[in-house]
Amino acid sequence: MSVLDRIGQKLLFTFDPETAHGLSIAALRCGLPVGARTVRDTRLKISLCGLDFPNPLGMAAGYDKNAEVPDALLGLGFGFAEVGTITPLPQSGNPKPRIFRLTSDEAVINRLGFNNEGHAAAEKSLAARKGRGGIVGVNIGANKDSADRAGDYERGVARFAPHASYLTVNISSPNTPGLRTMQAREQLGELLSRVMAARAAAIAQPPIFLKIAPDLVEAELEDIAAEVMEKRIDGVIVSNTTISRPGLRSGDVARETGGLSGKPLFERSTIVLAKMRKLLGPEMAIIGVGGVDSAETALEKIRAGADLVQLYTGMIYAGPALPGRIVAGMARFAETEKLSSMRELRDSHLDRWASEPLS
Repeated sequence: MSVLDRIGQKLLFTFDPETAHGLSIAALRCGLPVGARTVRDTRLKISLCGLDFPNPLGMAAGYDKNAEVPDALLGLGFGFAEVGTITPLPQSGNPKPRIFRLTSDEAVINRLGFNNEGHAAAEKSLAARKGRGGIVGVNIGANKDSADRAGDYERGVARFAPHASYLTVNISSPNTPGLRTMQAREQLGELLSRVMAARAAAIAQPPIFLKIAPDLVEAELEDIAAEVMEKRIDGVIVSNTTISRPGLRSGDVARETGGLSGKPLFERSTIVLAKMRKLLGPEMAIIGVGGVDSAETALEKIRAGADLVQLYTGMIYAGPALPGRIVAGMARFAETEKLSSMRELRDSHLDRWASEPLS
């Protein structure tokens, strides 16, 4: 981390986490911070689901909830950015405080609850960037009090299909009561059928990804994989935050409820990623998320079966220069190892990770 990044982090850490997050969005909206010169290396390019990613590193959903700064994020060095989660109607989310830093663990617990300004506000922002290029995915969700949650996802597909490079169906947040039950096979099958029908009815038909939780057992992963393949979903994002608390050192704050993200999530999420790669086969698109905070962890996700990787919490602790450093590190690795494409690295540690138990 540079001296400037350390100063910026120290300043932001004087504020509570949610205020700091708002300040970082405001800074990006104003054109700060300015990212380092983006590394462009043909060996980092990935073609997936009809999209050409300049590099495999993306900003995960949860940061830019209202699609305010996707282009600024791309300017930091990300190969793509995912905005949201966006629900049809605005909602305030859960009571504050609802974000907690676990500094000793380089982790965060959040129980935000899909706080966002709703479809209309995000659609306005996304429509305004038309023609700017860059890959911007839209993560869609359901309102907490919705009487038809599958219908909320249908509305998300219809609303954002014209504006999204890809769409992510998020049924894996632990912070909306009952949402994760939609991962159960019968409910999931109905949801995916309705989502795919909504896409078929849209003029624009972007790829659709399903974002799953890390807190699943083998049988549940098998059911999800079967439904994803049967309904011809384009890809899977592994994974969302975890409700487990693996070996944390951060004292009382570690007992806060909500989803845990950051460094402690790396192992579990990578095991689930590898197991899903085994279940889905070599052709299905998979994005690996959870604990990515360096070129080394990003590369290991690819070795475990990911085509692309995303991060969010890592940037809280390492600063806005992190994506540029990771992309540069990946380029150096490709040069050192004489790779012509990052695809050559994928699955090289698949068996090792897939054999690990989901304890």
